[in-house]
Amino acid sequence: MLSLVLRLTGSGILLRPIFTKQPGSVVFPIQPGESRKEVVFSCEAQGQPAPFYRWKLNDSYIHPNPGSRFSLMGGNLHIRHLNKEEDTGVYQCLASNSFGTIVSREANLHVAYLENFKIQTRSPVRVREGQGVVLLCGPPPHSGELTFRWIFNDDPSSIVQDTRLFVSQKTGNLYIAKVEPSDVGNYTCVVTNTVTKSSVRGPPTPLVLRADGVMGEYEPKIEVQFPEVIHVANSSTVKLECFALGNPVPTISWRRLDDAPFGRKVKVNEAFGVLEIPYFQQENAGIYECLAENSRGRNSVRGKLNFYAPPNYVQKTIDDTVVWECKASGKPKPSYRWLKNGESLDPMEDRIEVNDGVLTIRSLNLVDVGMYQCVAENKYGRIFCNAQLRVLAIAPDFSQNLVKAQTLARQGGDVLMECKPRMSPRGVISWRKGEEAIRESHRYQDILNRDSILRLSNVTKADAGVYTCVARNQFGVASSAGSLSVKDPTVITSPAGHLDVTLGESIVLPCQVSHDPTLDLKFTWFFNEQLIHFGGRGAYFEKAGGRSDGGIMIRNIQLKHAGKYTCAVQTKVDSISIATDVVVRGPPGPPLDCQVIEMTETTATLSWRPGTDNHSPILSYTIQARTPFSLGWQAVTTVPELPKGKKLSASVFELSPWVEYEFRVLATNSIGTGEPSKPSKKARTKETSPRVTPARLNGGGGGRSELVITWEPVPEELQSGPGFGYVVAFRPLGAPGWMQAAVTSPDASKYVFKNESIPPFSPYQVKVGVYNNKGEGPFSPVTIIYSAEEEPTRAPTRLRARSISAAEIDVSWKPLPWSNNRRRILGYEVKLTRHSIPSTVIRTVGNKTSVVIRDLEGSSTYYISLRAYNSAGVGPQSSIVNVTTKKPPPSQAPVKIRWNTSNSKVILRWDQVHALENESEVTGYKVLYSQDKHSRPSVVETKNTTLELSLPVNEDYVIQIKPFSEGGEGISSHQITIPRSEGETFHKTYVALSVCLTFPNKLYLKKTNEPRVTKRIYVWVLLLHAVFACKGFTPPYSIKEVSHSHH
Repeated sequence: MLSLVLRLTGSGILLRPIFTKQPGSVVFPIQPGESRKEVVFSCEAQGQPAPFYRWKLNDSYIHPNPGSRFSLMGGNLHIRHLNKEEDTGVYQCLASNSFGTIVSREANLHVAYLENFKIQTRSPVRVREGQGVVLLCGPPPHSGELTFRWIFNDDPSSIVQDTRLFVSQKTGNLYIAKVEPSDVGNYTCVVTNTVTKSSVRGPPTPLVLRADGVMGEYEPKIEVQFPEVIHVANSSTVKLECFALGNPVPTISWRRLDDAPFGRKVKVNEAFGVLEIPYFQQENAGIYECLAENSRGRNSVRGKLNFYAPPNYVQKTIDDTVVWECKASGKPKPSYRWLKNGESLDPMEDRIEVNDGVLTIRSLNLVDVGMYQCVAENKYGRIFCNAQLRVLAIAPDFSQNLVKAQTLARQGGDVLMECKPRMSPRGVISWRKGEEAIRESHRYQDILNRDSILRLSNVTKADAGVYTCVARNQFGVASSAGSLSVKDPTVITSPAGHLDVTLGESIVLPCQVSHDPTLDLKFTWFFNEQLIHFGGRGAYFEKAGGRSDGGIMIRNIQLKHAGKYTCAVQTKVDSISIATDVVVRGPPGPPLDCQVIEMTETTATLSWRPGTDNHSPILSYTIQARTPFSLGWQAVTTVPELPKGKKLSASVFELSPWVEYEFRVLATNSIGTGEPSKPSKKARTKETSPRVTPARLNGGGGGRSELVITWEPVPEELQSGPGFGYVVAFRPLGAPGWMQAAVTSPDASKYVFKNESIPPFSPYQVKVGVYNNKGEGPFSPVTIIYSAEEEPTRAPTRLRARSISAAEIDVSWKPLPWSNNRRRILGYEVKLTRHSIPSTVIRTVGNKTSVVIRDLEGSSTYYISLRAYNSAGVGPQSSIVNVTTKKPPPSQAPVKIRWNTSNSKVILRWDQVHALENESEVTGYKVLYSQDKHSRPSVVETKNTTLELSLPVNEDYVIQIKPFSEGGEGISSHQITIPRSEGETFHKTYVALSVCLTFPNKLYLKKTNEPRVTKRIYVWVLLLHAVFACKGFTPPYSIKEVSHSHH
């Protein structure tokens, strides 16, 4: 397969023949009982005049005479009664007009077929579990494009590809990244010809596991790769395959080496290891990398995709030079030759040169006009690329490239004025200022026959004016003019300098200039040669100048802002710059290379190297340590206590033995303390015998004949070495010798000594020591602990129960003796049972003889029993008694609460609450009152439905009323707020209060104790009515509106 790139320069119009349709290769399949009778090759070209067509077969011209099997319809070639032996080969179309001849690409006519596999059996492939393997397909002889799939153990469905299994559509091979036991079996390659649609199966390949063990983990090995360089034609599709073997199964990822993102059309299937780029364009060219990685490592392959596109045509002038580069890829490497107007180009003249596909024609003239084609070929085929060359002869013309209308120059500087007319052949260029011809001198330099540029040095104001360029050749004369304006130079008046600042300060860097007032200024700032971007969130840099001052402010300056700042000023005629060096002083940088030199049981010796001092000398160092048991980094005790700035080592004391430590160092200068160093490597202090004993030594309880001893385990960081354990020592109180037992678990917190000889509830002296591999440590202080006691043997007597209310009962009993030499009584368990309801056990603590049980159901019978308990268990149950709770209290709250005030008294009235049939009768009421809703209320009991309270008149009060009975307290009324009185007497309770509204400022009342009520009281009554309505109460009066006719 060959691909071709032809590069050329220039532009022009389309008159030459140009293919709009070229023949494509034709493959006809061999199918039983089917034959192809006719083949058509398409060819179509545009040109002026219209082109005519000829055809070649295997480089020989075809003559479509009447009666021949070949005929032309337009440019299309028809072949009738196809002969496989005579007509197969390479076809080319030639299109010609007066500008020349072009040759189409080669089109092959051949037969598509797919033979059967010749090999009938294949040897087993033996691999170890976890190993990667490649199963070869080896397709049979064929013609036409193939596709591949694999089946497993004759299962008609194809093997599903994933990250572990991959079928290459280039080779047909099956790749298994990591073999698993379930992979054992027979694998068959199925090959399909996309032209004939026929498929054949290869012989099965058995995959067998070896018995010599499992393959260990290894890094990815890329087995499916793509070429290092691939030439891709414009708008074609390219597919790259990449797959790796490895254990664990590698993951495949793709990227461009320039980190440019893939376009939206690029399809990346990382599970199958395929990257596909349809409609390939110039922006898709570049180096692509496939990366395979797992936990053992990574490997990658790279390939370069080169873009090429067929050329169009080039237009040059007389005496010019054209260079065409023809580049193709193939194996074996292709050779090149050039055609002109369909005939071989023979470079007889020195000005025509062909070198490895590059055609160079110098000193162009009219005889070089024509159609050119590059032919790249090897033994597998040829490809063509077309171009047209036109040579022009024209008089000077400025229409496309006038002399610049106005050129600006800086006084004292240099200026260039270009003159580039279009003319062929090249003629003579001259300049004049006004009407005066310019002659070359030390100030005027005109390189007339090279680049047509007028250079004027050391410009003055007198040089301003109109300049004209004149161009001549044998075909004519033309000119173009432009003016020159001279401007004052720009000068930076702010001095260059050096700034020394402290971290966190804000500074201004000035950049003041003097300049020509007719020119605009542009200020640009650079930091260490990098452009500074202003604005944005969290920006440190702000512009801080006016029209002639482009200074900047740096807010909250950081260490990273130290460096060189350059202010560049630009106008249309010149540019200048000034630089300022900024030094930022700050806390020191982190010290380097913190190392542990030596470790003992409780000390460590450290060394380090100083970090950057950030322009302020280091005064001292601080050392911190961290262990697996500490909460972050902690300061440690060192000698010297604060190592001085030049001291680069220190000793750390008071460390715990056999603990793994990390250390870090912080440096301090006059600005502050800097960031810490990286932690040192972990180092463990040496082991020693333990020094810390268990805390909270205690015990007691347990089962019969047991001595239970408990303690708080010694933390790991205080165990001082491996092999840590406990020595438990105990003896009866007053005994001479100690009994000992070793507890080997460092996390143990309990030891139980069981012996039938241990008397119950006997005092023992106990102590717990520690040990490790280095030896024994101290014992804890001696503590008195009692052995296990016996459970109570007697039941409590005189059990009584009485109902207090509907929800409470009182239970009492005669207590047992509190303790003796065999047992204690820690308390009692009261068992409460109700029919069909699970029992409830209430435990008392201490030598109580009664308990009140609450939250019970009213009118319910409960059965009660009692047991004594201690640490050994519970004793026998007492006799059972029963009790029935009282009826529930009334469920109705007091209603129609009425009140009035007089002097310092509040008189309350409410309706009687009547109990329902299943409720206990009301025996009285509780009146609760307080100054606000949150304070603790005062309580007054009464058996009546009225109550007189003596309360100060200058306070607000909140009042509630609830009934009570022998069953307990009932439901409370809603809260009532009684507002403070302002000294006016106003009775708020009336049997029937009628309000007549006559006009807004008067109010008349019937059946009142007051003959006249003021407007103020009238408003108060209306507000009171609104309050009752909001609370949902029925007010103790009615308001009656009178119609307008009653006014």
